[in-house]
Amino acid sequence: MSIPLEKASTLVAAGDVRNRDWYIDKLFHSFMFICGISAVIFVLGIFVFVFKEGSGFIIHQLDWAEFFLSPKWRPTSAIQASYGTLAMVAGTAAVTLISMAVALPFSFGAAIFIAEFARGKTREWLKVVIELLAAIPSVVWGFIGLMIMNPLIIDIFDVPIGLNVLNSGIILGLMAAPIITSIAEDAFKAVPDTYREAAEALGATKWQVIYKVVLPAAKNGLLSAALLGVGRAFGETMAVLMASGHALTIPGSVFDSIRALTATIAAELGETPVGSDHYQALFAIGIFLFSITFIINMTADLIVRGIKNQ
Repeated sequence: MSIPLEKASTLVAAGDVRNRDWYIDKLFHSFMFICGISAVIFVLGIFVFVFKEGSGFIIHQLDWAEFFLSPKWRPTSAIQASYGTLAMVAGTAAVTLISMAVALPFSFGAAIFIAEFARGKTREWLKVVIELLAAIPSVVWGFIGLMIMNPLIIDIFDVPIGLNVLNSGIILGLMAAPIITSIAEDAFKAVPDTYREAAEALGATKWQVIYKVVLPAAKNGLLSAALLGVGRAFGETMAVLMASGHALTIPGSVFDSIRALTATIAAELGETPVGSDHYQALFAIGIFLFSITFIINMTADLIVRGIKNQ
């Protein structure tokens, strides 16, 4: 069946939407696509830069046994340079463990209160306060550890110095708490209300509903929140540099000063000759940190994807 020429022209004109609004829509579509893909490009660019600077040392000069098992970090020694990171790895792990011991109870408790008990303006104000805590710069947290927590720990525990694992762990725990609280609250809110209603219909109290129903249903989201908190604490630099004492020792207690991997890079990179073995060793530490944080964040992302697919 043929279509008259006049009618065909009318249909083409009606379907031709390439006017000014169409071009504006395409422009914003392209702009948003660039913004979205830029995050991936920036991450890849950072990884390529860090790997390029440290790959030569890793491939040709790095002694893997010394790098991971030796506590001796003497990159500028005129006799025999050594590049052991064991003490820094142990210090970073100790601080991260203490920070999670501080952050997780407070964060999960705050998330439970906001999601299950708070109502109206109380909930909104609490969410605003949590967001403000997340916006505090790390150097400010470092000053709090240096000027407030340091003398408090000395007075309370009667130790010679308050810049130690406990100090930096508390500070990093407070820094990681907002992100853990926000993600944990989302996990609680994702639990269907029908679960709560069914438990209450069976005579369960509010706490029984939370303990027996909400927490088990949100366990994957809580694990994801904890992993992201670990990544936040593990990768922090300035606060742990100012609050840890920056001493190259394997900690035997929470009152020992330590040196973190990130703090070592921040403290030494600015005074290191570009291209030297010391310079490349610091970038090798950066590759190690990047790999660990990538694994942590990827694991958390896979857990979140598993939640959405359930």
